[in-house]
Amino acid sequence: MKTVHTLLLLSSMFATEVSGQSGDGEKPTIIFVHGIWADGSCFTQQIEQLQAKNYHVMSIQNGVTSLADDVAETQKAIDMVKGKVILVGHSWGGMVISQAGNDPKVVGLVYLAAYGPEKGESVLSVSANAPQTELTKYLVTSGGTVFITEEGVKKVFADDQSAQKQALLYATQTPAVHTVFDDKGGEPAWKTKPSWYIVAKNDKTIHPDLERFMAKRMNARTLEIPSAHVMMLSHPMEVLKVIEEAANYKH
Repeated sequence: MKTVHTLLLLSSMFATEVSGQSGDGEKPTIIFVHGIWADGSCFTQQIEQLQAKNYHVMSIQNGVTSLADDVAETQKAIDMVKGKVILVGHSWGGMVISQAGNDPKVVGLVYLAAYGPEKGESVLSVSANAPQTELTKYLVTSGGTVFITEEGVKKVFADDQSAQKQALLYATQTPAVHTVFDDKGGEPAWKTKPSWYIVAKNDKTIHPDLERFMAKRMNARTLEIPSAHVMMLSHPMEVLKVIEEAANYKH
């Protein structure tokens, strides 16, 4: 019984601490949303740099079971923040922040080689706007869940990373329930919120032309960098600079 009370106390303290992190006049809280075949730790370099500059940061651990589920997980984090929020989404995370970003606390959206769907679009339907990549050659299913192979990590997902990092990404990947690729987005937040987009010019997971199409459509402030898909690992400082630009924008 004592253990239960302790856990409840810790939970209450944590909620109180986070809810007071971003009041008026303070820096916005940065919330990261990872993509498929990654996890929340892929933003470690940005998290450490932002925390050193006194930003409050959270990184969601999504199950990638459905768009609705991942939006709900992101919403839980937003609900814990009192003040302004910047959402940063990588890849599939763009689908999530496009919906979760409709929360009034969210004042900016940062897309990192990410999907930015129009209302009613899914990953599959929006991808028809550009040439296909070879990603599907490196996907395998198990029990209705889609994994990327080790070869896929090396050739199309993180091809500019060291062998050690590639092995770590493969081992810690978050696979996707196969139906998420057909999940359709609702009214996108990028229509009403300031948005930033970083195009990965060497991306072999999402075609760079698709990224350009989505960035242009959302009228995002756009930067192109010579990166493969997992840009937050290969170009951490460029990514950090754009996040800080979004955080310091006069909303």
